[in-house]
Amino acid sequence: MKVCIRCLSPGSIPSFLHKRTCIRGVSCVTQSYIYQSRRWFGQPAAQTHPHLIKEGEVTPGITKEEYRNRRHLLSSLALQTEKSRNHIMLVPSATKQFMSQKIPYPFHQNTDFLYLCGFMEPDSLLVMQCNNSESANTTLFVPKRNIEEEKWDGPRSGIEGTIQLTGVDKAFNNTEIEGYLSKYLCDNSDFVLWYNEKAIVNRSLQEGVLKNFVREDKHYKNENVITALQALKVLKSPTEIEIMRKSCAIASESFIEVMKYSYPGVNEHYLYAKMDYECRIRDAEILAYPPVVAGGNRANTIHYINNNKIIEDGDLVLMDAGCEYHGYCSDITRTWPVSGKFTDEQRCIYDIVLRIQKKCLECCVPGQTMNQIYVYMLDLMGKELQKIGIIPQNCSNLVEAAKPFCPHHVSHYLGMDLHDTDHVTTNQQLQPDRYYNRRKLQHNQVITIEPGIYLPEDSYNIPSEFRGMGIRIEDNVLITSSKPEVLSSGAPKEPEEIEMIMARS
Repeated sequence: MKVCIRCLSPGSIPSFLHKRTCIRGVSCVTQSYIYQSRRWFGQPAAQTHPHLIKEGEVTPGITKEEYRNRRHLLSSLALQTEKSRNHIMLVPSATKQFMSQKIPYPFHQNTDFLYLCGFMEPDSLLVMQCNNSESANTTLFVPKRNIEEEKWDGPRSGIEGTIQLTGVDKAFNNTEIEGYLSKYLCDNSDFVLWYNEKAIVNRSLQEGVLKNFVREDKHYKNENVITALQALKVLKSPTEIEIMRKSCAIASESFIEVMKYSYPGVNEHYLYAKMDYECRIRDAEILAYPPVVAGGNRANTIHYINNNKIIEDGDLVLMDAGCEYHGYCSDITRTWPVSGKFTDEQRCIYDIVLRIQKKCLECCVPGQTMNQIYVYMLDLMGKELQKIGIIPQNCSNLVEAAKPFCPHHVSHYLGMDLHDTDHVTTNQQLQPDRYYNRRKLQHNQVITIEPGIYLPEDSYNIPSEFRGMGIRIEDNVLITSSKPEVLSSGAPKEPEEIEMIMARS
């Protein structure tokens, strides 16, 4: 069968494969060549992006085998709860969001969906079925191929491309979800349904086809699939760790360039743009979150993201920024003097934060908890602030006294999400832990350590020379069986090194 390449692929075909010229004046080739050798997908693939994806990988660095293993482990966790029953898991992808009319925001995939299959197209659904007697079966429902829509939005993988790309067992168009689930209800009863109905990530799928299935009374019980999934996500594989090392290295190198670019009178927005640029030219796809670029007293607003004021001579600038590299985040904070040199008062508070951070980093070992590190941080901070007269000498409860000066926690998990696995479990029954910071740290987890001291300019109960400063130092840490590995160590934090970099700028 001959077919015009304009119908199936926007790519050029080697001249030695041209058989004849069709009526459109476009060279034609066999259909099998287009599908197998130059097929276009709805995301980067080894055939189309060999500089990003190797053969056998679904996303950069992550192979079909690793995705398959993740699904197998998730099925095993589910079967631990009810071994004698059938289980079905529903994990939807994200959907497109629009600024106005047909102008979309950049699409960002639901990371729970992405973790299990690596598929990047919107409005898709992953269905996993398992029981104690058969291996898990995985089906993806994906957007139907549509030549007219693909002219505007780019190619879609379709059924064949999805199977070829991801290695799932079966694939169907997403228009067939309702019929598939209806048949499942006819064939099964008293099954365990795994679905996260509390946090809807794709409202069109939920309201259109999933709501009735979820609310049917034929299932034995409904479990939150995210609870089980995050028990896996919190432990990083060797490949994930390598990707996170690279994500942190990119952000760390970019911080150096932003420091060099800083000068009195610079607009916060320029430093935002510089960070974005430096991360992207080092192959990060996007910034991991809207960065904080806060000059002077604005650093005392923890999530300040307006980033639109001038940083005056003599001010400190606090930047909290990171990038997303192949789906994994970095999250780093550094504080430096825009003029290039710390004042004595700035250096005093900065050295306190740095000493506290280094001591907290030493606590990042298996068996410790984030809450233990948090309380330790507050105790250290209380003692340090008492020495310089910010906390009264007669104060007996230094932990409580320090809390107003650092209103946030010292740590959180890091991974595909910035605040990763916030429902991670602490027991075999897969009950969500509302206080995940109490969970003991384990080998191959990645966390942040981010103490800060905030001294707003209207804090009239502290010495005037310290008012208007906000200082935070944040690193990303891999928990290992021996000592913690600081993934973001490339971002300068020693004051002498920072001043040396600024002097060269």
